[in-house]
Amino acid sequence: MQLAFLTPLFDRPGPWASVYLDTSRVDESTRERRELQAREACRALTAQGCDPATERAVYEALTSGTRPPGEAGRAVFAAHGEVVLDPPLTRRPLAPADVTWAALPRLAPLLDLAAREPVCLVAYIDRTGADLELRSPLGGRPAGHVEGRDWPIHRTGSADWSERHFQLSVENTWEENAARIAEAVAECEEETGADLIVLAGDVRERHSVHERLPAEFRPLAVESEHGSRAPGAGASVRLLDEDVEAARQDHLRRTAEQELDRFRAARSTGGGRPAAAEGVPALIEAAREHRIAELLIRPEGPDAHREVWVGAEPDQIAVRRSETHYLGERDPLPARADDALLRSAVMTGADVLRVSPEIDDEVPVGGLGALLRWPYAEKERDRRAEPA
Repeated sequence: MQLAFLTPLFDRPGPWASVYLDTSRVDESTRERRELQAREACRALTAQGCDPATERAVYEALTSGTRPPGEAGRAVFAAHGEVVLDPPLTRRPLAPADVTWAALPRLAPLLDLAAREPVCLVAYIDRTGADLELRSPLGGRPAGHVEGRDWPIHRTGSADWSERHFQLSVENTWEENAARIAEAVAECEEETGADLIVLAGDVRERHSVHERLPAEFRPLAVESEHGSRAPGAGASVRLLDEDVEAARQDHLRRTAEQELDRFRAARSTGGGRPAAAEGVPALIEAAREHRIAELLIRPEGPDAHREVWVGAEPDQIAVRRSETHYLGERDPLPARADDALLRSAVMTGADVLRVSPEIDDEVPVGGLGALLRWPYAEKERDRRAEPA
């Protein structure tokens, strides 16, 4: 999971108001309910010491403007009288309201709630072409259209030589159209960066398209026996939706398991520079030296809410308050360990993996871990590899 969209939260100092609200219920009293939610959130911010300008900005954000359809909740981040980020949530927060006023934005809940789920490219295929659709957790949009040759398409049942020749032409048309569709799907995947591909529609043609995808895209593709280019497909569309969601969840599960396997292998490697770290002290040291390649977070773990000390810069992070003085910060503030490490990951371009308890409730130990990189060693190796 890449969290570059959070970068605006770290190009200015705190403290920060972070507000998560469940806004999934929509009925005739929605306006009044949102007004009440906004007032209660602002009262909670005031009780925690929020300044009036920031409180007012949060209130206005929560009570004004139209919201995207399908939104399950709100996450509002504000500082110094300005709302800096207001991403839609695709899942309902566990609590009706979660309001925090702290040195850093409260980010860990976004790993479960924001629209970071896999983006899926769906190809509706028949023997004459395909319609492409890009589906994100917030909905779908057209992504292209492919038209192949439309003649000859249908085979006959005759055994006559001329008819056999015609049938061979039909087969060639199908294969040529499958190649065109596969090429278009591959191009669209490259352009959009979709995480997975679902091939739906005609059984023979989708098999042919799957086989003709470039080797690097074939593992991303799954086939669905539901879905059609024909209008009014009704129940088939609903079943395709279920197949797409199942493919998304399977992709998330496989990706998480692969990364956890990498982490287990890395932490068991003996000798030399460590390839993995877990526990707050080791992670803070790695964050200060920009050595985190991928941060693993299990928010239910005890280390996630452990208090650390932070300064204005992402690498000004320490276990003890006095340590920040050596990092150039004379007035550090307390922060949660998960929020401080997420700030470091965002600002150094590291990946983030949310470890689900269903996958593993013991790795990483304490709930926080990382796969490490050694940027200075890599630069030195690259320098030595350059021709003289």
